[in-house]
Amino acid sequence: MSLPTISAKDAKHLIDRGATLIDIRGADERAREHIPGSHHGPLAQLTDFAGVGAPIIFHCRSGMRTASNAVRLRDSAPCEAYMLEGGLEAWKQAGLPVTTDKSQPIELSRQVMIAAGTLVLTFVLLGAVVAPAFYLLAGLIGAGLVFGGVSGWCGMAKLLEIMPWNRCAAGA
Repeated sequence: MSLPTISAKDAKHLIDRGATLIDIRGADERAREHIPGSHHGPLAQLTDFAGVGAPIIFHCRSGMRTASNAVRLRDSAPCEAYMLEGGLEAWKQAGLPVTTDKSQPIELSRQVMIAAGTLVLTFVLLGAVVAPAFYLLAGLIGAGLVFGGVSGWCGMAKLLEIMPWNRCAAGA
């Protein structure tokens, strides 16, 4: 059995009556934008939530991560638990408050997509205009992304992680 979903408005009513909202996203995502009063319980370090206000409502950005990890999240909850339908995006669409810190960098996965897409596009254009050898570099970027997806280790993410603009989010 999976976690039941709850709308943003219903979640807000439960929170006002003592429920706990837990943000399962990574620290880099949460540092840039989060729901005020929510607790951080990232999937990567899922812990026992004993002692938090019951019931528990889990959320991510869009609801997909929460739904795909529903069994694991339900098993970590010592009480009645829900998942926020539509995640943070649905919360914002409902007009509920969100704390945003634009000084924080965008999440690492988006940085990887931007960097990889830019490199592939650049190498394809250079391959068409300058020399076909640039197509090989575009292929290498693609191969690196496939390797990252299969292995869970992404060299580009590791490189971006140590860039100066990402250092402030590391301690978040």
